[in-house]
Amino acid sequence: MFGKRKNKKVRKKPNTFVQVANAFMTLIILGIVIAGGLLYYGINQFNAAGPVKEETIFAVPQGAGVSTIARKLEDEGLITNSFIFRFGAVALDKDTELKAGEFRIAADSSMREILTELSEGRAIQYNVTIPEGFTSWQIVERLRAAELLTGEIENIPAEGTLLPNTYNFERGATRQSVLDQMKEAHDEALAEIWENRDEGLPIETPEELVILASIVEKETGLAEERPEVAGVFINRLNRGMRLQSDPTIIYGITKGEGTLGRGLKRSEIDTKTDYNTYQIDGLPIGPIANPGIESMKAVANPAETDALYFVADGSGGHAFAKTYDEHRANVAKWRQIEKERQEAAEAAAEAEKEELQRQEAEKLDEKSSDSAE
Repeated sequence: MFGKRKNKKVRKKPNTFVQVANAFMTLIILGIVIAGGLLYYGINQFNAAGPVKEETIFAVPQGAGVSTIARKLEDEGLITNSFIFRFGAVALDKDTELKAGEFRIAADSSMREILTELSEGRAIQYNVTIPEGFTSWQIVERLRAAELLTGEIENIPAEGTLLPNTYNFERGATRQSVLDQMKEAHDEALAEIWENRDEGLPIETPEELVILASIVEKETGLAEERPEVAGVFINRLNRGMRLQSDPTIIYGITKGEGTLGRGLKRSEIDTKTDYNTYQIDGLPIGPIANPGIESMKAVANPAETDALYFVADGSGGHAFAKTYDEHRANVAKWRQIEKERQEAAEAAAEAEKEELQRQEAEKLDEKSSDSAE
């Protein structure tokens, strides 16, 4: 008899494809876990309070990209990881929205908050103040002295084309850009003032208004006097009288480059120039300064007055007169005030000189006493 045959188990050959697929899936899952962990870590870091413990000024250079800005933030200790900042900027679609300028970064600011500030916040503003009555040369000199501005100014703008005021700018702005602001502000203000001028003025163009306003600006520093000073000049123009304004003579001498630094000479008053309103009829050839809005308004809407003359009254203002005799009396008063002030100044200078001499004599006496001992 034949015995029973034992069944042998047949071992299946491993399926290579399945093994590779399993391994691949394992790697994918592991990668997802790692990526998820990194993403979770990055998001936490992106939103976590930053390392800076007090408000800090951060400057974004003009034209800098997100990579440069991120490295600069890390180098200056405002963030802990430039890669996370760059990734967050790209993820939030703000990598191309970062603005140049200086920004205030609050204490403990997260990367997200810093990104928001650099993309949506407003850069720190600085300002430069141009006084009313500055000439274009003086304005350019002031802008050249402003260290936070950049670039050169190649040409001095025409006189009377800039509006004195306080202008804001960001660090690194160009000097020319501030001049452009002043030119635009002047044009807008002049257009409105010209549109609302009184009827019947002896002024035919906006440019003539600016010329007369520049004279008014240089004649008085008191805002409340401008309409009356303008009224005097309007009266003189209407009567064919010469304006006889000292500042016009001075501008003809200096061309607006600084101050004269002394009184006018008789020969200068008698010399005919395109600006000397003692020697020419009507307005000078051009403005003698850059007038402010109030002086332009004063010319466009002058005070109703019968005055034809004015002279300083010693108080910072002027004494106005309808007749030449009244004016001569006011001039005599002013001359007396000038004389008294000059005498007082000379007396003060003499007293100061005597005091210095006395102090020097005391020092010599002390030295003599020390030597004797």
